[in-house]
Amino acid sequence: MTKSLLVAVDVGTGSARAGVLTPQGALLGRAEHPIAMNRTDANHAEHDSEQIWQATCMAIREAMTLASAAPEDVVGLSFDATCSLVIRDADGQPVTVSTNGEDRWDTVVWLDHRALKEADECNSTGHPVLNYAGGVMSPEMEVPKLMWLKRHMPQSWARSGMMFDLADFLSWKATGSFARSQSTLTCKWTYLAHTNPGWQRDFLAMVGLDDMIAKAALPEQASPVGADIGVLTSEAATQLGLTTACHVGVGLIDAHAGALGVLGAFTHDVETIDRHLALIAGTSSCVMALSAEARPTSGVWGPYFGAVLPGVWLNEGGQSATGALLDHIIRWHGAGGEPTADRHRAIAARIMELRQREGLALADRLHVLPDFHGNRSPLGDPFALGVISGLTLDSDFDSLCRLYWRTSVSIALGVRHILETLNTRGYAIDTLHVTGGHTKNAVLMELYADATGCTVVESSAKDATLLGMAMVAATAAGLYPTLDAACVAMQQGGRSRAPDPVARTQFDKDYRIFLEMLRQRQIIDAMV
Repeated sequence: MTKSLLVAVDVGTGSARAGVLTPQGALLGRAEHPIAMNRTDANHAEHDSEQIWQATCMAIREAMTLASAAPEDVVGLSFDATCSLVIRDADGQPVTVSTNGEDRWDTVVWLDHRALKEADECNSTGHPVLNYAGGVMSPEMEVPKLMWLKRHMPQSWARSGMMFDLADFLSWKATGSFARSQSTLTCKWTYLAHTNPGWQRDFLAMVGLDDMIAKAALPEQASPVGADIGVLTSEAATQLGLTTACHVGVGLIDAHAGALGVLGAFTHDVETIDRHLALIAGTSSCVMALSAEARPTSGVWGPYFGAVLPGVWLNEGGQSATGALLDHIIRWHGAGGEPTADRHRAIAARIMELRQREGLALADRLHVLPDFHGNRSPLGDPFALGVISGLTLDSDFDSLCRLYWRTSVSIALGVRHILETLNTRGYAIDTLHVTGGHTKNAVLMELYADATGCTVVESSAKDATLLGMAMVAATAAGLYPTLDAACVAMQQGGRSRAPDPVARTQFDKDYRIFLEMLRQRQIIDAMV
């Protein structure tokens, strides 16, 4: 008897992770392998998609070993990934997107901001597709990046014959299928899943991409998340250490998989799911809000139809640098050094000691706007800059801890700004479900409750993102009749923390200052 196990793959910015899970959602084995990034410019970042595939293969094989699982035990597999853009020629070979001309660098990383000008051009069209992108096109979406590629690297554009979001690329490598996920196309390619036709060809023509659908080998219709797109090819099965009996499910963008993993318990009641916000927090942070109807919100991506769950609308906000910002603060400060996990822990421990002495008033004249890599939400301004007010000549370790503390406060206030914006559009968010690297940071986890006034739930799943992808794989393998059913059956619950009412006065004051600093920054930026 086979065990009907599931393999889930999560490809992030710096690594590919794989997990082996049971149909009940228990994680049996997990492994991770690094992926490379090429930086030729401050706004340019590239991956090597073949190296990502190799890292994925290694991670799956190692996870299978740790789980003591046999290849024939695995009945379902699914991939999530960052919304990075892979370019291949008509024969499936890599095509360079790097100014260094090396074909191995065939993938524009999600955080790449080379297409700022092109994003502005998309915004200037005023086309209705923008109503389903938060009103503002981000340079992190695929259409501006493709506009940039066509203009600045015409030889690469001429050679291209396939273009994928990274999750869809991995599904193609595994099965040979050209199916594309409703998650990726709706959120990053301006496909409107709630209309027929989904592609708005007049918009593509307006931005000079009337040939994109043919060049990218895109289908006319996106495939719903969790749909079975076929079994592994013999070549892929050999590389992955699995079998050709393994079914592959249509995947998602990585943050969306995390949302499935932490909101799975609530999918059976879509009418009340709008009280819950998924916060997937690591290098950057994404917030996911689901609802039964479309709720357009300025500066918040979406509403996207069926991007996480069939028939459900998604609004997606985010902060482009959160964990990365705290790393930057450590490197930048004279007492900092390298932002290792031990360094973060030492700073957090000292913050707790300082707060024992000074309470919540610790460094309360030091204020930060955390937009060091733009403001994704709710302002939708990729040109926004970070601000620090209240510096002194102090440069010792305690001054670093104070700055780290107040930067963490600003990150939590940024989440509050997003959720309060969503609540003006019909949401009633009072619970944050947090997953990702920030769950290991005691300072941030406390602030997410106290600074927002929300109950914070930390998933009991060992890895909520891999759990979300196992839900998708289980659906594709036919273990559950629908993705909703898989989510309810496999969810793992969580531990909750209520906000401290004593902290409310301090953080309400901090939030008023936060909003005033945003206003003052806007005034300064308008000066000529």
